[in-house]
Amino acid sequence: MSARVTEEVMRWGLRFCSRMSLWQQRSFLETTSIKDKSFPSQQLAHIWGTRQSQACLDRSIASSVRYYSQCNTYNADLEEKEQNLSSPLADSSLLAEIQPDATASRQKQKSSPFMEHLQRCGSPSDVLDLTCQYSPTVRQVSNCLTHIWSITKKMSDDQRRYELQLMFEHPAFDSLLQKAMKRVGNMRNDDMAHSLLSMVKLGVPQNSRVVQTFLRSCQENLNDFDEKALSILASCLEHMEDCTNVVALKEGMRLVVEARLPRIKNVMALQTMMRLLGKDAPLDLKRKLEAKALSMKDQFSLPNTQYMISTMATMGFYSRPLLDVCSKTIKENLQGIPFNRLFTVLQSCWKLHYRDVELLTGISDYVASTTDIWTKKQVVLFLSMFENLAFCPAALMGAFADKVIANPDALTRKDLLCVLKVYSSLNYDLQHQRQQFLDRLSQALDSYLPKMSGFELLKTVYHLCLMGHFPSAPLEQLLQSSTLEKFKTTAPRFLPSQERMFQTVNLCLRLEGPPLPQPLTVPPSVLGDPGPSSLSVNPLLSQGLQTMLGDQADTMLQEMVMVEKFYLIDCVITKPLPDQTPVTEASGCAGVEGSPAESSQRIAVICAPRSGFCYGTSNPRGHLAVKIRHLKLLGYDPVLVPEHELQSATEEKKTDFLRGHIFPHHKRADTQPKAEHPGP
Repeated sequence: MSARVTEEVMRWGLRFCSRMSLWQQRSFLETTSIKDKSFPSQQLAHIWGTRQSQACLDRSIASSVRYYSQCNTYNADLEEKEQNLSSPLADSSLLAEIQPDATASRQKQKSSPFMEHLQRCGSPSDVLDLTCQYSPTVRQVSNCLTHIWSITKKMSDDQRRYELQLMFEHPAFDSLLQKAMKRVGNMRNDDMAHSLLSMVKLGVPQNSRVVQTFLRSCQENLNDFDEKALSILASCLEHMEDCTNVVALKEGMRLVVEARLPRIKNVMALQTMMRLLGKDAPLDLKRKLEAKALSMKDQFSLPNTQYMISTMATMGFYSRPLLDVCSKTIKENLQGIPFNRLFTVLQSCWKLHYRDVELLTGISDYVASTTDIWTKKQVVLFLSMFENLAFCPAALMGAFADKVIANPDALTRKDLLCVLKVYSSLNYDLQHQRQQFLDRLSQALDSYLPKMSGFELLKTVYHLCLMGHFPSAPLEQLLQSSTLEKFKTTAPRFLPSQERMFQTVNLCLRLEGPPLPQPLTVPPSVLGDPGPSSLSVNPLLSQGLQTMLGDQADTMLQEMVMVEKFYLIDCVITKPLPDQTPVTEASGCAGVEGSPAESSQRIAVICAPRSGFCYGTSNPRGHLAVKIRHLKLLGYDPVLVPEHELQSATEEKKTDFLRGHIFPHHKRADTQPKAEHPGP
């Protein structure tokens, strides 16, 4: 026996003896908290490679489980084989196939008949049949698992389910997992990580013996994992539920990542580890990851920037500098980005409450100019995500309106509900296309009315009313007694939303008086209590208006005015109208006085939150837009004061700010002389 083999036999023997002595102890992970302050970080990282590797399942439990799924049967033959393979001599018998020179082994691996046959396998069953003809080496066991996952993930959902069912029923699959479990200690780290990832992706139960064994082996070798292996392991753990070994491994990876952070050079590896650390990572560690990512920003490829935004969303970590870097790259390279990545970017921006007007406008313009390459479903999803972001994609909404006008029947029921919600919420002015667009939507809607539930019908009518459109068919169907009867069983948590929609429909019918074949009214039984439970004056607005109107004796200020028992106005300013031109014979009799509403101006001042406007504009949306429309019908002059702008104004400038919004003509008059008489 060569000196090298003798040395390996001795090493495996010592390892076996060490394991046997530690096997009798309780698992370190079950007795000691990883966050125990008595252990410094470096000591914990060292323990991870030695004592923590013994976090094993109890033998009495493990022996009653199959290798890839739980089972109540006990297989004595398999247990005996495992005990035989646990001996030093059995371990040494594997040396001949795993210990030769690594370079020669890899070359042999590539040129071996087994690997040539493996590459030609087109299904999991083909791979398993191949393992029956050959006895795969340790490396080839890992290659088999990886190849099975590689081919199944390219299949359709139905085909994948069928092939995986055949795989689990194949007798060679159990044997393959047995070999993987018994030889995991001899695997290279990246093979170990790839094998674990493949098993998890293929649906091998997490609490199975083979998966838990791999998790423990990863714990034992974690300090030796390079960036690639850590990245693969992170991808795997991201999809696993928490259990003793998973939690321990995640905590170990956190320590390893934090210790190695300065030396990480691969952007994708950094992102994968960031996703693994997730929302539970300490804030100081998130800051370190942010600094590391910013230091590598020059290495970001276009996919890196897209993935970084979704990674931050996964971590729940808002980093404006990092988001701006990624946003800039995406804006400059919109051409050719596939739908999934572009949609994920928008979705991640929504989760992070991050909105870049230039990015959102760029995406809207790009999708609008390339509508032919997107499916209808994709465009509808884009519109829905823009609406979630409270951003009005003007170019896209105009382009999609053309598509709807040309072919309204292409919209499914879900598409139609989504389109109605988006266009009514964002209050986009279609100008000359408006009536034609609404008529086409009504045409498409008629065919779906019999299939709609009561709540779907209510939402449909509500969105149409927000847009000032009143088709008779859905209104008549909603207000039928048989339909209204269904709303009596509404769950309490949905009742406020339901009542508010009915109240809005009722006001629209009453105030706007649309021409309908027959008069329609909403019964009081579904309206609920329209008034707010409590009224509170906005102190900033109240104080500013009182200061502004203090020297105007002919002006009256009212606060918290309720109109039509539904709309709340923060302040109403009533002031007489300027002297009118004398009434002529053509316009009326000279002795007749006008009504108070005609002889005075009523300004309805509404302090609107940021969410009431389309992002980046002063354009009101949704319920606020309807409120403005109805107040005008009631004789008010509505004035919107953005709440965030009022709050940011200084005390000295607050009065000028309000005067500029409420009496803009006065502001222009005040500035006119300065323009005509410049100083010397």
